Amino acid sequence: MDKNLATTLFDSLASGIRLDIFRLLVKHAPTGLVAGEIASALALPPTNLSFHLKAMTHADLVNVTQEGRYQRYRANLTVMQLLIDYLTAECCTGHPENCFDTAASCCDAD
Repeated sequence: MDKNLATTLFDSLASGIRLDIFRLLVKHAPTGLVAGEIASALALPPTNLSFHLKAMTHADLVNVTQEGRYQRYRANLTVMQLLIDYLTAECCTGHPENCFDTAASCCDAD
């Protein structure tokens, strides 16, 4: 991952609504949710949700597949892991495994 892609991903997550959407989709990985389920869970109007999902899809944070007349959205966990790897690549002189316990810090904060 390069700096430009990392910046694009951070820009896409800089909205509180988009962050909520991504976190919700992560909770429902790997199956994802259809747009109506996301709107209902986050109490968002469909037009507002559509705007945010389009931006996140364009940034490759979210994948979308057509299922009949519905669109199913899934968090792109591979891209998120690449971003995490990019952020921690230089930790402890290139040995992030020596810096922190990722399993313990993964789910402590909400």
